[in-house]
Amino acid sequence: MTDQKNNFSRRDMLTLTSQGFGTLAMMGLFGNSAAAKPLLKGRTAATGESPLAPRRPHFLPKARNVIMLYMDGGFSQMDTFDPKPMLDKYNGQDPSKVIGELHATQFQNNGKVYASPWKFKNHGESGIPISSLFPQISTCADDLCIIRSMVSEFPEHTNANYMFHTGHGLQGRPSLGAWAGYGLGTESNNLPGFVVLNGGLIPPGGLDNFNSGFLPANYQGSIFQKGKQVLANVTPNEKTSRLQQQKLSILKTLDRSLLGSHHDAGSVESAIQNYELAYKMQTAVPDLTDLSGESDATKKLYGLDSKFKPTQTYARQCLTARRLVERGVRFVELTCPAVGAGCDRWDQHSNHKNGHERNALAVDQPVAALLKDLKSRGMLDDTLVIFSGEFGRTPFAQGTNGRDHNPTGFSAWLAGGGVKGGHIHGATDDFGYNSIKDKMDIHDFHATILHLLGIDHTKLTYRFGGRDIRLTDVYGNVAKDIIA
Repeated sequence: MTDQKNNFSRRDMLTLTSQGFGTLAMMGLFGNSAAAKPLLKGRTAATGESPLAPRRPHFLPKARNVIMLYMDGGFSQMDTFDPKPMLDKYNGQDPSKVIGELHATQFQNNGKVYASPWKFKNHGESGIPISSLFPQISTCADDLCIIRSMVSEFPEHTNANYMFHTGHGLQGRPSLGAWAGYGLGTESNNLPGFVVLNGGLIPPGGLDNFNSGFLPANYQGSIFQKGKQVLANVTPNEKTSRLQQQKLSILKTLDRSLLGSHHDAGSVESAIQNYELAYKMQTAVPDLTDLSGESDATKKLYGLDSKFKPTQTYARQCLTARRLVERGVRFVELTCPAVGAGCDRWDQHSNHKNGHERNALAVDQPVAALLKDLKSRGMLDDTLVIFSGEFGRTPFAQGTNGRDHNPTGFSAWLAGGGVKGGHIHGATDDFGYNSIKDKMDIHDFHATILHLLGIDHTKLTYRFGGRDIRLTDVYGNVAKDIIA
C-alpha cells in the first residue's frame, strides 16, 4: 500500500530502481546525515519507512533508552541488597524448624540456615543497606531503587531466563528488547535498536533470550562479541567496495524477484532492511568500539586497567553500553563475563563465598562507573539501568556452603529513567525467603519498564496466531510508587 501523497513505498522503490543495495545504503549514509528524530517528536512509521524509525509513545516517557545488566545465574538477595539479621541469629540450625515449611528446591539437598558471609552498612543520604560485596555500587545508593519483592514462576535457569526476558517460560516469544524496538523504534540511523553485549556467557536458553519471536526479524537482538571481531558478518570480505556493491546488487535482484510472489513478503522486507543496516554498520561499529577517544580518567573509572581480567571485560561492556545509548540505540543488554575458578555466573550451589566475591569483583566497579558517567553527562535522567538475575537464592545452605535457587522472593534494582532514587520497594520475610509486601512478578516488572518508556503495556500488541499478543500476556500492573 502506497502513501496517498504519491510517495513510493520501499517495495515500489525496490521494484522500479536499477541501482544496487550498496547505492541505496550509500545514499542513506550521505543523504540523511541528520540524527534520528527525538522520541517525543517522532512519528508513527508510515508505509515505506524503516520499521526501526522512531515512533511516538503512548504518553510522555520518563526514559528514552534502557541498559539491562543481566546477572545470569541469580545472585543471593540476603547477601547483597536485603539484609536479614535473623540468619545470623539462627545460623546453623534446621531451617524447617525456624523458617517453617520449605519449598522444593532444584537439588533437594537442604542444609542448615546459612548466615550471610558479608556485612551490611547503610549508604548515602537515603541510608540504604548494601553489603560489602559491592563497595563501589554502594557509593551510588541514592540513585538506586531497590526492589526486594521480586518473584518468578520458575526455579530452573532456562525457563526462568525465558520468563524474565520474554514474559513466558517457554522459548519462542519476543524479548523485552525486541518489544521496546517494536513499540518505539530507535533513534540511531546506523545501529540496531536492540544490542546484546556478550561478555562471554550467554544465559541458559541461548540466543532465544534475545530473539524477536513472532515479531519481524528487524527487532531481534544483535549480539556484539568481545574481542577484535565484535560483530559477525559486518566486516567485508571483499577486497574492494565495488565488488561488495556488485554482490549486494545481485542480492537485490534476487530479493526483488521474491517480493511479488513470496508468501511472507515481510520476511523478505526484513532481509532487505537488514542488508542495508549491515552496510551502514561497517562504518558505525568500528567507531563505536574504538575507545581511544575516551579520556584516561574515564577508562580508569570503569576499570579498564583492573588487574582482574573479568573486570576489564565488563568495564569495556559498560563503557560501550554508554556509547550505544549516546548514539540512540534503544535497548542494550549486557551478559556476564566468565570469572573462572569454577564460579562462572552467580549460580553458586557450592563454594558460595568465593563465587559471589569473584562475580561481584567483575561487575562492581564498571556498574558504579556507568551510573556515575551517565549522571555526569546528564544521561541518567532518561536512561533506565536495570540490575537483576532470573531469581534469587535460598536462606539455607545447599549442602554445606552453597545456596540453591529461590524464585519466591529476590532482589533487583533500577536506576535513572524516572525511578525514585534512594528508595526501597517491597519486602521479603525475616529470612529473605518469600515476598510478603508489594510483590512484583515478572509481568509487573515488564509493565513498569514499558510504562517508564511511555508505553501502555496493555496497548502494545502484535497480531499472531489469531490473537493480539502482548509482552505481559493478560497480566501485569505498573508499580507506580517507584516512579519519581
